[in-house]
Amino acid sequence: MSHRHSILCILPPYMLEQIAQRGTSGQRQTAARSIAASQQIRNKRRGLSLATFRGALHARMAATTLKQRAVYSANFSTQLPGTLLRGEGDDPVSDPAVNEAYNGCGDTYDVFSTAFGRNSIDNNGLKLISTVHYDKGYDNAFWDGEQMIYGDGDEDRPSTERLFNRFTVSLDIIGHELTHGVTQYEANLDYNNQSGALNEAISDIFGSLVKQYKLGQTAAEANWIIGDGLFTANVKGVGIRSLKAPGTAYNDFVLGSDPQPAHMRDYVTTIEDNGGVHINSGIVNHAFYIMAAELGGFAWQKAGMIWYTALTEKLTSGSNFQNAANLTYEAAAQIFGANSLEQKAVKNGWSQVGISITGIGSEEPTPTPIPDPIPVPPVSVPEQGQGCMTVLMRAFGLRK
Repeated sequence: MSHRHSILCILPPYMLEQIAQRGTSGQRQTAARSIAASQQIRNKRRGLSLATFRGALHARMAATTLKQRAVYSANFSTQLPGTLLRGEGDDPVSDPAVNEAYNGCGDTYDVFSTAFGRNSIDNNGLKLISTVHYDKGYDNAFWDGEQMIYGDGDEDRPSTERLFNRFTVSLDIIGHELTHGVTQYEANLDYNNQSGALNEAISDIFGSLVKQYKLGQTAAEANWIIGDGLFTANVKGVGIRSLKAPGTAYNDFVLGSDPQPAHMRDYVTTIEDNGGVHINSGIVNHAFYIMAAELGGFAWQKAGMIWYTALTEKLTSGSNFQNAANLTYEAAAQIFGANSLEQKAVKNGWSQVGISITGIGSEEPTPTPIPDPIPVPPVSVPEQGQGCMTVLMRAFGLRK
């Protein structure tokens, strides 16, 4: 089954499952609630065809050549889009989450417009809609196919139990999630196995570039962290992923440790997380980092342009890592010339993560079940008359 229209959350499911197993009673309840909320939204979106989706989306949001943003508050409910709090050109408001969402959408728009000549997410002036204060105690942020949605993290919990700040604090998270929208309108990568991991990596790559562009950082100056500022001081970690050093972003008793590999020899074969989309993306992330570091300067100018060209002109829905290697190599030649320094950097980046441009090793590992280090009860869809929260809390031993 295609997962192209799933909601695409910034927090991977295994992180929330770790919290639901290892956290305090309050942390476990919050994690269970967040898992349930995400599952409910996924269920609503299943079966929506791309043609139907795009038709409804464009009927709602007229095309424009100007930046258009609107930020709403769900007022701790799940009703979308909610109450409008700030529109394009409006002055900042007293709510920091609103201003962060507004500015983050604008910064992301600016990068795609200035660096890549793109007119919003769909390249046709799509209005950027965001909803903050989604649900109560919702630990996630996501692109739902037509707008951005942000939870407040653990801001309602006692300070000693807080793991996550509000999800609008991290610009790279905003850039990551909006890039899922760009991918949706371009390669429309299937959200499973290697194509799904490639989808996640592209969002990490451009999410990091959005932050670097905003801060005026070179590849050498950037920290290459996704989820920068998301963790509170209670968490041992710097973010949820690292493009520079996959597998090192966090190592915490409650959250567990960063499971991302940086090389194909450590590829994780699993049926969890849609075939490890948030895990194996580390391999592609690291390949991009190596390319960008080798080329130096501002990463969006060369490495970013190569990847943007591959995304918009070459990748297809079923592309795997080998396809991405070959097509970014091809894009580098198209833009900078065959045997250019840029093309050599692309080849070197892929080589250092175990992927040859020649096509050797192009077979994708077949996903098979592997045991989790900690048993995690399945997230089940509730039967009629049962709420998701009740089912999950029973599963995690929080309610009889």
